[in-house]
Amino acid sequence: MGKTAFMFPGQGAQYIGMGKDFYENVPVSREIFDKASEVVGFSMTDLCFEENEKIHITEYTQAAMLTTSVAMLYALKEKGVDSDVNAGLSLGEYGALVASGVMNFEDACKVVRQRGLYMQAEVPEGGAMSAVLAMDAAKIEEICEKTEGIVTIANYNCPGQIVISGEAKAVEAAGAALMEAGAKRVVPLKVSGPFHSQMLKGAGDKLVKVLDEVTVNDPVKPYLSNVTADYVTTKEPIKDLLKRQVYSSVRWQQSVERMIADGVDTFVEIGPGKTLSSFVKKINKEVKVLNIEKYEDLDKVVSELC
Repeated sequence: MGKTAFMFPGQGAQYIGMGKDFYENVPVSREIFDKASEVVGFSMTDLCFEENEKIHITEYTQAAMLTTSVAMLYALKEKGVDSDVNAGLSLGEYGALVASGVMNFEDACKVVRQRGLYMQAEVPEGGAMSAVLAMDAAKIEEICEKTEGIVTIANYNCPGQIVISGEAKAVEAAGAALMEAGAKRVVPLKVSGPFHSQMLKGAGDKLVKVLDEVTVNDPVKPYLSNVTADYVTTKEPIKDLLKRQVYSSVRWQQSVERMIADGVDTFVEIGPGKTLSSFVKKINKEVKVLNIEKYEDLDKVVSELC
């Protein structure tokens, strides 16, 4: 019998109204939004449900995304559905930590709120990110290493889609070299900083203090670290991995490939958007991919899994 993985999306999938139908229909989901408001000190429902610009600002987005995903996760668990393994993309790794019993929601929300603040504050002038389409990862790594300045792979998303990050001039120079070397396209991304590059190391270092204030448990279910694309089964390495995750490459493709090799044949994306679902389909067309974004998706997923 195959295994099921829950996966949690990262920053960029947020939108006004996300999770509102869960808040209105599922008491346990409503509790998550209310707890989040207490932890962060502002109304999470106003942030997620009412028209505003803050939802797209890193210091607010991260807590909003985590809250919405965990509200949906708890609704699914209440239906008796659970995973064998968990994973999340960047910020989404904190959803995986909650699903795996590593942190309670309140602690995860506290960390993520500070993570967003530190990342927003650390963003230097002159940072950039670009998506590189249809080029081999090894070639991209080679060109980034040869490029003057800071530029590195931020995300290994799926075959044919890799994101580079770093100093704007270095990202632009690497992009030109990649096009010359045969990349199909290099697309500058509208982001507020050079995430998952060494330029964010200061934010990762600051996060250590917050991580030291929360309790981390041995995972009840294994989850995969973005940094290593390997399972984390004990609590010892977790805080260091979360620090490094802020400025290290996100090895999403490698993580999915690892899960599939270990017998995962069903992936359930929990949270706004279908970004991770699309990545998994490009990594392997044979596995089953489901997603929970709207309240109406809940019973459909339950009927597929039970």
